[in-house]
Amino acid sequence: MAMQTSVYLDYNATAPARPGVIDAISETLRLGAINPSSVHGPGREARKRVERAREQVAAMVGAEADQVVFTGSGTEANNLVITGSGHSRMLVSAVEHAAVLRTALTKAADCDVIPVLSDGVVDLAALETMLADDDTPTLVSVMAANNETGVLQPIADVVRIARAHGAKVHTDAVQAAGKIEIDFAAWDVDFMTLSAHKIGGPQGVGAVICRSRELLRPMVLGGGQENGLRAGTENVAGIVGFGVAAEMAAAEQADEALRLAALRDGMETALKAEAPHLKVVSDGAPRLPNTSCLTMPGVRNDTQVMAFDLAGIAVSAGSACSAGKVEPSHVLDAMGIADDEAVTAVRISLGEGSTDTHINSFVRAWLELWNRKGNSRTVAA
Repeated sequence: MAMQTSVYLDYNATAPARPGVIDAISETLRLGAINPSSVHGPGREARKRVERAREQVAAMVGAEADQVVFTGSGTEANNLVITGSGHSRMLVSAVEHAAVLRTALTKAADCDVIPVLSDGVVDLAALETMLADDDTPTLVSVMAANNETGVLQPIADVVRIARAHGAKVHTDAVQAAGKIEIDFAAWDVDFMTLSAHKIGGPQGVGAVICRSRELLRPMVLGGGQENGLRAGTENVAGIVGFGVAAEMAAAEQADEALRLAALRDGMETALKAEAPHLKVVSDGAPRLPNTSCLTMPGVRNDTQVMAFDLAGIAVSAGSACSAGKVEPSHVLDAMGIADDEAVTAVRISLGEGSTDTHINSFVRAWLELWNRKGNSRTVAA
């Protein structure tokens, strides 16, 4: 059955697969039984396609092809870095995705959380102090862009501070890829993690970009795939799709960033004009051009998501990986936003298919819901 949603504004959860990606995956699957570890003709063809995709993904983020290690997801990529970097001590920001925060708190022998400021930007002074207080070899993990608020973190400053204390740096760039310019070499991080389905590629494919493969130990053992760092027969079709998506996203990134920022800013301006009590979370901080986290005073976010869904509009109440949860977001909590306000926040995230018509439909639906459920209570308060 076809989905009834006519306005999709949840690109940070997953981006619809690009037509070119679907074509490339289908064409690869039609080749039949291909295993890139085989030395016969079909195996060599599979290997050629995997290596071409490796080059495409590397090019998207300013890395070298031999720095790319394919995984089964962004979550697996984050787990590989955290468990395979050989560090017993980790410092992770309070607003990391659960794939980093939960994994580090569970797996690292010694893990401390770096606080963030009220705008969601990592507290660099706190990071400096935490590193200065303990000379244990440390891995610092700070995401490039937050999946809920869109806040961009000062990765160059994080790296500068970490290097001064001999620490290594990982950045989860799953949300940043394809939306802002990324330069792995210039950023000087040791590890970067990516996910295909956030840029219009297939689900079930991710990657670690590592300064040197010698910095990692495998998490999944077996054969020698991915130079021994990720055993298991490669998902050739998925990897091909990742490569095509990376090439397309890189080609469009600059123009799309300007277009989506204009749509996002126009939406926020229109809503603020009619609902002055609305808060745009982190609007004073650098943000992804496609992301807006909005509160609707007096109306819970689960109520909003359901109402918008009935109106044919798809939005999210925070991270897609927290589906079904109604407690306040750990990201908003870390920023000091009170629970009663945090539970009224929803995330709007735009992408390739977003148009003025979609934004106008959302603004109309938002104002109708607010006037019906929240406006009277907000004014009375």
